[in-house]
Amino acid sequence: MATEPHWDDTLATEGIPTRTARFAGELHHVTGARLAAEEFLDDLARSALPAAPEHWDDILLVVTELAANAVQYAPGPFVLRLRRTFDGVHVTLSDTSTTPPAPRPFHPSHGGGGIGWHLIHTLSDQVSVVVNDRGKDVHVFLPW
Repeated sequence: MATEPHWDDTLATEGIPTRTARFAGELHHVTGARLAAEEFLDDLARSALPAAPEHWDDILLVVTELAANAVQYAPGPFVLRLRRTFDGVHVTLSDTSTTPPAPRPFHPSHGGGGIGWHLIHTLSDQVSVVVNDRGKDVHVFLPW
């Protein structure tokens, strides 16, 4: 249940695309969020290729981790926004939980997760969380 892409009027003259996709928050919407990000990157690559090939994969991994966290920890819908910045890509995921994400211990030999939030911070230039009365927005800036 994703929406069609739209353009941010303030940056349209610069040719900087923005895409917003809304999801109900079910498990298969993690894949939907990744596919929406991939479509955005396909469109973006037509006008500006990434500076390094791994930037593409890093963005997709971060979107997948953010969407998985929203499905696992926040009840209900989430919104994914992707926006080209002058030096990268700004990913925002809004969900209904007012609890900010926190790193968990990661024990590779025991499984159980805990690596996602660490990955997001490692791959990104900047990460911030804004909590409001409706939930939170996780802002991630990645190189392109």
